[in-house]
Amino acid sequence: MSGQLVPCSPEEIGSLFLFEKLSPEQLGQLCAAGRVELFEPGPVYTEGETATCFYVMIEGTVVLSRRVGGDDVEVSRTSQRGVYAGSMQAYLGDRVPQVYNNSMRVTEPTRFFVLPGEKFSDFMQEWFPMAVHLLEGLFFGSKSTQRAIGQRERLLALGSLSAGLTHELNNPAAAAVRATATLRERVGKMRHKLAVIAQGNYAPEIMANLIDIQDRTAERVAKAPTLSPLEASDREDAVTDWLDDHDIQNGWRLAPTFVQAGLDVDWLDQVAAAVDEELLPNAIGWLNYTVETELLMDEINDSTNRISHLVDAAKQYSQLDRAPFQNADVHELLDSTLLMLSGKIGQQIKVVKEYDRTLPKIPAYPAELNQVWTNLIDNAVAAINSAGGEGTLTVRTALDHERLLVEFRDSGPGVPKEIRGRIFDPFFTTKPVGEGTGLGLDISWRIVVNKHHGTLQVESEPGDTRFQVLLPLTAAESDTIEELE
Repeated sequence: MSGQLVPCSPEEIGSLFLFEKLSPEQLGQLCAAGRVELFEPGPVYTEGETATCFYVMIEGTVVLSRRVGGDDVEVSRTSQRGVYAGSMQAYLGDRVPQVYNNSMRVTEPTRFFVLPGEKFSDFMQEWFPMAVHLLEGLFFGSKSTQRAIGQRERLLALGSLSAGLTHELNNPAAAAVRATATLRERVGKMRHKLAVIAQGNYAPEIMANLIDIQDRTAERVAKAPTLSPLEASDREDAVTDWLDDHDIQNGWRLAPTFVQAGLDVDWLDQVAAAVDEELLPNAIGWLNYTVETELLMDEINDSTNRISHLVDAAKQYSQLDRAPFQNADVHELLDSTLLMLSGKIGQQIKVVKEYDRTLPKIPAYPAELNQVWTNLIDNAVAAINSAGGEGTLTVRTALDHERLLVEFRDSGPGVPKEIRGRIFDPFFTTKPVGEGTGLGLDISWRIVVNKHHGTLQVESEPGDTRFQVLLPLTAAESDTIEELE
């Protein structure tokens, strides 16, 4: 947008703090290369447009804003003479995108000294060559440092996740190995017990009854009800008494296994009625091995399913074989991240999920959102640990004014008010030296705000800190969905 051209006075622009050290000759060159424009209330330039001019306010009021999701968020409002904005990085040339990083509007008639970007670059190079080199080094050095530390942070996070995943995989794997070894032993004893029974020269119908009871016992194990501790104890006492009454040795050892498998006194009465009294002890022993093998196979099945579930969660977390931009279910992403971080969260922190499952899938970069969840959960866990290690982490999803809300709430000590405005700044951290890079929230901010056109904000008081991620339900026009699910 252009304003009304007015005369440029070297003395007037020399009174601005940005130019007060320039010589009269330099001020004259500025006036010759630039112009003074009067803008009526309204926009001056818009974020994302090609940056063509450097603006210095002479008088008036300016408002700077940033685009966050679908809204313009005001970041600065001032009437201070000499404030500047626009193509402030023109001296870097085509090494960086020359676009406006914010939007500027005026709320009253406002005069600016306007200098074309290429002229601003020329003057900087000619008048302040050393300063330009220092600024270039600061800009690109900061970018390089941030990139290197960001890569280091991702590697550290990957190492932590790998350790947690290894720990989680080790438990079911070890359980499966133990169950397999025990199963091999029980099957061997079952073969031995069958040989003893077969040598008894029992009638074929008795053997047929025993096999039938074995089959029905195996079916009963698969349908065993879940008992309360009191119910299980009472049933174990009853089964132990039954076994003792029928002269079955070590009945107190067999009773817990039978009860776990869903067998009770009525079932044992059916067994006793189906076989001869002399065969009953061997029959009970054989059925005990049947029950144990079924329970062990269930344990192996549960362990292998757990391993498969963990592998699926790791694949979901890393988004292997997935399009980088797609319609994603945030609940699947949250669950996979929580599972990957379960080792780090530990047993003392209670995780509560308050999901609104009616929420639709949203267009997103799932792997990068998982990185956001990881950073926010990691911070919440660190906050709870700093307050003693016991607390609650609540993950909530909801619809919030046509946007999808993902909220991470922890019961830690909270974020002090005096630093709340700085926590999203690069390299800012409250963690001890060596434990934080200060890039986790900065990376999260850029992923949510810049890449997903969403909002990342925090509300905090002692015992109740909430990091809220607000994501649009539809894709921006500049985004393209490579794969829809």
